[in-house]
Amino acid sequence: KEKPSQTAKQIAATKSAQSSSARTRTPTRELHPTMGQTKHSQKVTRQHLDEKLRLAVPGRDLLEELAVSCASEPSPDKTFQYAFALSKSRQESELRYAVSILDSLVKEGYDHQIDCMYGSATALYLLGDFKEARGRCEAILRSKPDSRTAAELHLACIDAIEEEEERRAKKIAIGGSAAVAVLGAAVAIGGMLLNKR
Repeated sequence: KEKPSQTAKQIAATKSAQSSSARTRTPTRELHPTMGQTKHSQKVTRQHLDEKLRLAVPGRDLLEELAVSCASEPSPDKTFQYAFALSKSRQESELRYAVSILDSLVKEGYDHQIDCMYGSATALYLLGDFKEARGRCEAILRSKPDSRTAAELHLACIDAIEEEEERRAKKIAIGGSAAVAVLGAAVAIGGMLLNKR
């Protein structure tokens, strides 16, 4: 009788250990997401970022106030604040100006270089220069790998680049198909003309 009760205890202990390890074990799928999951994640991240940027467009009053403050009492901090606000504008000239100012601050050794680089990356993203924005994000992530904002912008850039490449490939495929159709029609017409003779 001792053995059956010990066996029952061992079975119960084994089941308990198995269920405990099953709860703590992460499925392989979660550790290694599939390409579809990664692409979906990029797309969702990009949608969230685009929405945040849409809501973060600075008003004219704020930009004017920052410009006046920067001009009346110049300092690297005020210049940064103005340029960082410009980096979320929707006007191309303001975005380019923001990149120029922020890059200058980095070259001059401004204390908040990561923030300057992020502002430049944001402006470049809004300008549609996704590859350059991605490069800036990668530079940030090399020195600050835990930067959630840079990682988010990086994923959005990757998604935008892939979308551009897909569009370009479709355009080439359509152009190629049209060229083949025109060539086929020319050959058919040429053949008909030769047969008439």
